[in-house]
Amino acid sequence: MGATLHVFAHVLMAFALAFVVPMGWAWVHDDVTHEVQWAQAAGLTLASGLALWLATRRHKRELGTRDGFVLVNLVWSVLPAYAALPLGWMVPGITWHHAYFEAMSALTATGATALSGLDALPVSVNVWRCFLQYVGGLGVMLLVVAVLPMLGLGGMQLYKAETPGPMKDHKLTPRIAETARGLWGVYFVFSLACLLAYRWAGMSWADAFMHMCTTMGLAGFSSHDASLGYFQSPAVEWVAIVFMGLAGISFLRYFMVVRSLTLRPLWADREIRTYVVVLLAATGWVALMLAAQRVVDDVPTALRLAAFHVLSLATTTGYATTDYLQWPPFIPVLLLFLGTFVSCAGSTGGGIKMVRMVLLIKQARRELVRIVHPHVVNPVTLGGQAVPPTVMNGVLGFMLIYGAATVGLAFLLLLSGMDVVTAFSAVVATVNNIGPGLGEVGPAGNYGGLTPFQLWVLSAAMLLGRLELLSVLVLFTRAFWRR
Repeated sequence: MGATLHVFAHVLMAFALAFVVPMGWAWVHDDVTHEVQWAQAAGLTLASGLALWLATRRHKRELGTRDGFVLVNLVWSVLPAYAALPLGWMVPGITWHHAYFEAMSALTATGATALSGLDALPVSVNVWRCFLQYVGGLGVMLLVVAVLPMLGLGGMQLYKAETPGPMKDHKLTPRIAETARGLWGVYFVFSLACLLAYRWAGMSWADAFMHMCTTMGLAGFSSHDASLGYFQSPAVEWVAIVFMGLAGISFLRYFMVVRSLTLRPLWADREIRTYVVVLLAATGWVALMLAAQRVVDDVPTALRLAAFHVLSLATTTGYATTDYLQWPPFIPVLLLFLGTFVSCAGSTGGGIKMVRMVLLIKQARRELVRIVHPHVVNPVTLGGQAVPPTVMNGVLGFMLIYGAATVGLAFLLLLSGMDVVTAFSAVVATVNNIGPGLGEVGPAGNYGGLTPFQLWVLSAAMLLGRLELLSVLVLFTRAFWRR
């Protein structure tokens, strides 16, 4: 444990640097009061990290698998507490429960907000909320290559399972650190393009920066209560559509494109092809319903609204330009359902990931064939390669726990007095890191009216979802602590 805490001390000291971004913004706007508070938050975080580093400096050693799980849970549960400090100091009337929920939502790139009156908040506070989601996206990149593979179902395992034969042995890089740097490089390039595109579409530099952070993190926070609807700009919506769609694809694939100088890693990938088909089909269906039921007056507007909200919810971003709960009731449920599985493994999106859904459908089809032909040899394949039984077992186990966790958390909310629609949709929206749900937590509302108990349940749901459940639940098994 000492070695784990020693590494965590380094993470905490590095996280202190993140406060420089909002502190710089406060300095630019000559906001001396908040500038001092940002400096205090940074100093407290740095001092905590330094004290922990000094206390554990004799425990340097290579971390094992168990250490990795403990470390990642420490990082994603403790960092929100430090990130919440300035929110508690600077947002009027906020409680610790709301501040921690907001910080957890930011770092897990969920985008479920407990705050209102965003337009009246200091710019540096909104910058912090949005920048945390960008930092969360960087953390997801590291999870994909360093932590989730320990479970046998993370990014690298699924990468191996879904890679076409000729590219099977094309390793990304020999070391995790180099791979993470490569993914971050791709992430930064897309981020710069997104920033410039938002600026071109008419946003101020501040709004462009904040919405770039939350678009690339597929997170969904905004500096305005009306989200992107504040801008009343089709150009802004199309920029968001393009970059949400790009960010929903595996960054592992983009990295492979850069290394191989060919687009084959993209167009040959079954998960990406299915991702594109599902998004196009859902957009067409929603647009048709909007036009047919006269929700909008013209087809181009129907297509734009459909594309925006399908991409926003399916990729687990969570932006909105209108209260889509006022649309035909089938549409909001469809949008929430899409958010549970559409994002690709290796992207910054949440949910169970498209590749798992593809594998589940293939497994179901295989079982149906075996009923008719019991002796047929019909392995589950992906990219022309048989999927190893260990991967399929991991996927099936994950889905069982995913379903049980969703129902269990929803029951806790029901016991607290929440209505059925809000309870189940809030759990689905947080476990899958989507953000807005239905009912009281829909796009026209937020999570600010929930009780402290409900906020903590949903904070746990966001943590479970971002760490793909098993990374957290493994800590509660006897085998994990047995030497």
